[in-house]
Amino acid sequence: MKTKASFIDPMLLLRKTELPEGEGWLHELKLDGYRAVAFKTGGEVHLRSRNDKDFALRYASITKALAGMPNETVIDGEVVAMDETGRPSFNALQNYGSTSAELLYYVFDVMVLAGRDVTGEPLRKRRELLEAKVLPKLKDPIRYSPALEASLKDLIKSVKAQGLEGLVAKRLDSRYEPGLRSGAWQKMRVNQGQEFVIGGYTVGGATFDALVFGYYEGGKLMYAARTRNGFTPKLREELMKKFRGLEARDCPFVNLPEAKSGRWGAGLTAAKMVDCRWLKPVLVGQFEFLEWTGENHLRHSKFVGLREDKKAKDVVRE
Repeated sequence: MKTKASFIDPMLLLRKTELPEGEGWLHELKLDGYRAVAFKTGGEVHLRSRNDKDFALRYASITKALAGMPNETVIDGEVVAMDETGRPSFNALQNYGSTSAELLYYVFDVMVLAGRDVTGEPLRKRRELLEAKVLPKLKDPIRYSPALEASLKDLIKSVKAQGLEGLVAKRLDSRYEPGLRSGAWQKMRVNQGQEFVIGGYTVGGATFDALVFGYYEGGKLMYAARTRNGFTPKLREELMKKFRGLEARDCPFVNLPEAKSGRWGAGLTAAKMVDCRWLKPVLVGQFEFLEWTGENHLRHSKFVGLREDKKAKDVVRE
């Protein structure tokens, strides 16, 4: 019986501080973009976010380039924008349309091929099918996410030197597990950065001075830091529009106020909280930073962009 192509929840990656290596594993680059599932059914191509939101119109060049994929086929990949240096940039993806950033779709798996469900096949076999039956039919700007042929030590060194986000390890005998985070796929961040939940801002200027953000721990929102870095005047205006309707009277962070501002001044005391305006904790942002301090704050943090593909409650400290 043939399988009709439709959206499939993407298989998820388990965060690790170290990745496995050996003959049973392959490594890929961790791309800083939007996870996207593409499928073709009834001759029509669909491109959906990991939360099943429509990407087809937003990234029309990718949708058009997928036209040649076999009918009743579902593939998994990542929408990525390149900055002026040719590196994946989430900031460039956020501003796609207002910049000349190159947009790509990196494909790394196939779940249904011409009406045949292949999720039960091992990853090794699925990649062979992807290479032979799907990729030759796709046009630019579609790319293949290749297996990286080097030792894990050398890969980490290279990723760090190039300022890329991180690495992924996948077990070659693993089946595709929709929506699950079984550990058959793992990810490791090499350069510092992660998603955080925006819980407020400090007043200043025509818009705001700094964003106040944190992460969930045991279902409670924990304050991590505030930052005034990474914003253009236009971005500040756009964020203020997002904040409308999210205003809240009470502070959403359970660990505030703090007794002192700390060595690096990241602490938020009761006196400093007078300048804060609180928001319902629903917006998720991507942030970069130098390191975590001993007081569980971030040093030299910078806002990169909003993550529309992430749920606030899923954001924890990595």
